[in-house]
Amino acid sequence: MSNEILDNLKVETGRLTFKDVRYMLIRPDTVVDFQKAVERMIGPDRCAEAMMAGGYTGGSRSSRRYKKLFNYTDEESVAFMCQMGGEIGWGKFRLVELDAASKRLVIEVEDSAFAEAYAQDEPSPLPVCHMIRGVLAGMAAGIFGGDVDSEEVMCVAKGDPTCRFVISG
Repeated sequence: MSNEILDNLKVETGRLTFKDVRYMLIRPDTVVDFQKAVERMIGPDRCAEAMMAGGYTGGSRSSRRYKKLFNYTDEESVAFMCQMGGEIGWGKFRLVELDAASKRLVIEVEDSAFAEAYAQDEPSPLPVCHMIRGVLAGMAAGIFGGDVDSEEVMCVAKGDPTCRFVISG
């Protein structure tokens, strides 16, 4: 199976880049254990917003960079970012809805690495895929041209069949 990201990943000692954008490999357990530690320190709501903010930065920068680099339309940008999410191991992303006129984006993620790692010991009462939510919000803010609201309305870590994200402007 072809993987555009891995096929074009430049590997040097101490550095991985795709199209001159730096990436790093990290186990989902590492991110989730950090997330759980922050939840204990500042509470789940504030942690969720902090994790989402980090994802937002990555999503907005990546979507702007790849849209410019490849001259993508909004739809092509979303398709590429969804493909990329799968290729870097975050889960299987599927576009459910993109309506630029009403500023609404809905994405489902099957097999979320974050949800799986989070719920390996016990289910969570709350959605946990804050970084994915942030990446999608950052991407959508660029497409919609302004601030957006983002919500994970379903999460595998809670026992839902998939993770579902609704982004609106």
